[in-house]
Amino acid sequence: MKVAVMTDSTAYIPAELRDKHHIHMVPLSVVFEDTSYQEEIDITTEEFYQKVRESKSLPKTSQPSIGYVTNKLEELANDYDAVISIHLSSGISGTYQAVASAGEMVDGIDVYAFDSELSAMPQGFYALEAAEMAKENKTPDEIIVRLNQMKSNIRAYFMVDDLSNLQRGGRLNGAQAIVGSLLQVKPVLHFVDKVIVPFEKIRTRKKAINRIIGMLEADANKGKDLRVVFIHANNEQSAIELRDNFIKKYPSADTSISHFGPVIGTHLGEGAIGVGWYVK
Repeated sequence: MKVAVMTDSTAYIPAELRDKHHIHMVPLSVVFEDTSYQEEIDITTEEFYQKVRESKSLPKTSQPSIGYVTNKLEELANDYDAVISIHLSSGISGTYQAVASAGEMVDGIDVYAFDSELSAMPQGFYALEAAEMAKENKTPDEIIVRLNQMKSNIRAYFMVDDLSNLQRGGRLNGAQAIVGSLLQVKPVLHFVDKVIVPFEKIRTRKKAINRIIGMLEADANKGKDLRVVFIHANNEQSAIELRDNFIKKYPSADTSISHFGPVIGTHLGEGAIGVGWYVK
């Protein structure tokens, strides 16, 4: 059985890495006033953050249409028997459900939609793992079993400079956002039951980042083989510094740098920092 792997643009897997592992992608979009831009295709991450600074209002985000996804699945059906399709949390986007629905409409290919229950490069970890297994001719069921195993130990935490974007976009409870803004709290956030919630309320950016790194190092100290990603929202130097400090202590760790692109950046805002990891 020939198995394809697909994800959406919010995994922010670099194009060259997707090409190397034959990972297919469907884009989500950001909408400034009346103009829609597919992330990575119509607008770069740098262009996006510049446009946000110049815009009077926060852009909106939109998922790919079922028609778009159906066309993509029909293309894959020409070359593949099945597709593992990994998407951002169904608690913050309808993309997963759109793919699941489109899969029921397409003949000639078995569609296995997988809800990552998070986003950004931790979502990409699932796609890379699936691609490696597909290359080894594992069955779709075997791949899904492994992805569910990963779900039990994958961890992802992030902090934002300003909670207002999450509040306005409806991705964080409004009362929590207002309290955080008034007190200048820098909460550490994570996904629980597919939605974004505070993990811990911390007063400063430095302490919030140190709390996340402390949790990462606690897992690294257990001697487990970790794959780690440091994620930034248009602040690459901060992510590089965190990564460099970490690998000084844990030189054998598999680390990478990633970013929050337009869709996730709309909700987190410029300056956000995240860290994700799992046991390989």
